[in-house]
Amino acid sequence: MELGIYTFADIAPDPVTGKTISPHQRIRNLMEEIELADQLNLDVFAVGEHHRPDYAVSAPAVILGAAAERTNNIKLSSAVTVLSSDDPVRVFQSFATVDLLSRGRAEIMAGRGSFIESFPLFGYNLNDYDELFTEKLKMLIKLNANEKITWAGKHTQSISDMGVYPRPYQEQLPIWVAVGGTPESVVRAAEYGLPMALAIIGGMPARFVPYAQLYRQMYQKAGHDLNKLQLGINSHTYIADNSQQAEEEFYPSYADVINRIGKERGWPSTNKQQFHKSINQQGSLIVGSPQQVIDKILFEHELFGHTRFLAQMSMGAMPHDKIMHAIELLGTKVAPVVKKATEINQQPNALKR
Repeated sequence: MELGIYTFADIAPDPVTGKTISPHQRIRNLMEEIELADQLNLDVFAVGEHHRPDYAVSAPAVILGAAAERTNNIKLSSAVTVLSSDDPVRVFQSFATVDLLSRGRAEIMAGRGSFIESFPLFGYNLNDYDELFTEKLKMLIKLNANEKITWAGKHTQSISDMGVYPRPYQEQLPIWVAVGGTPESVVRAAEYGLPMALAIIGGMPARFVPYAQLYRQMYQKAGHDLNKLQLGINSHTYIADNSQQAEEEFYPSYADVINRIGKERGWPSTNKQQFHKSINQQGSLIVGSPQQVIDKILFEHELFGHTRFLAQMSMGAMPHDKIMHAIELLGTKVAPVVKKATEINQQPNALKR
């Protein structure tokens, strides 16, 4: 199994101190996090895209291009590229450039996004939410497979036998589809034969098993080789030297983010009781000591048989030094054990349960 990290580069006020880190400093910290992950031989570092004041990154490809020059081996991905409100041609060109800089380490994780600010910002109608993503994903796939394309768009531009450059260092850019629990998105990824990343940010992981089953079924039905199937699980994660420390350090920032976003969306607020329920063996949060995190990742692997796990650790105003230590623990304590266990038991073409 591949193991890695994803981040949204949060810059929210610290709920304990009230201080807010500057976007400049957050991006400098982010560069250090990516460098450390590379030095520890983690497999992937992914950066999200948001267009809000509480996140520092609106242009993941720019960040990943800088990271390409400061790393040697780690794969560099978006998490996600909000494809619905972007231009597939520019997305392809941007990530092809990252791929050239990194000598073939760029990926695109395409999604519809969890926030809606980008739609009015770039002149798109939310009523076209599903159509935009479907059409633009098809266009991106075609751009990736063909140097020259002819394309008749409804929500995109029409192109007549034109080349799109530069071409990536790899033969084709890996394109993942990020899914939050919509069956239509699962089926779309499977039918196109694209890797799928399933975000588990609430509820019990077991309730997401039907999505993984559906993905495998539709992937095979579409005629794709199950031995090439790639399934990722993305989860809120934090690691400290012991469980009590992990809970005490992670909870304030986690609760602040969940309650702030929940207030926008009409969700009930979270509390310590719900937090502790979420960090038990069957819960959605992967928080604790290295051994607890190992056990939780392997428990989920029994459920999903996934080939990649990405940890979102820098939620809210988590201090940089604590995130760096958590990355160190992921790379030195967790990843070697998980990789060894999953190399023995990996069955990419079938669920364990």
